[in-house]
Amino acid sequence: MGTIQDLGARIQAIAAPIVRALHLELVEVICQGRGSGLVVRVVVDKDGGISLGDCETVHHSLSRALDVADPIPHAYRLEVSSPGLDRPLRQRHDYERSLGKLVRVRLREPEQGQWVLIGRLTAVGQDGITLLTRGKRGQGIQQDIPWPCIRDTKLEIEF
Repeated sequence: MGTIQDLGARIQAIAAPIVRALHLELVEVICQGRGSGLVVRVVVDKDGGISLGDCETVHHSLSRALDVADPIPHAYRLEVSSPGLDRPLRQRHDYERSLGKLVRVRLREPEQGQWVLIGRLTAVGQDGITLLTRGKRGQGIQQDIPWPCIRDTKLEIEF
């Protein structure tokens, strides 16, 4: 069967055209566990968010396709879900879709003594992103962050 990463890649190759045909975005495929305890988690999204019906449609369609392709020779559990509010931004498309939103960026190296920056995402470019953060006196500060300096980024929940 190969490694769990190989399995994830095979399932992603099967899932991608199905998800695309349903006008959704395949965020990721995660395979965890082994043997009959294997869980295949497929995360999908779309502008405006995912409904329960979207998840059910993907589940039924993908389940049938996996039965035909048979990449897993034993019992497993298939889960289809939305990425949730605390979804990490991974690809440039994720950042572009989050323009104008408040984000938390963890850095690989500290920037002026800070490992974490929280600010409004104002630009996404070839070289990195731009945040509008608050200075010590409450003034807005524009900060350019190159892609290689970013460890991870998540949306901040605003009330």
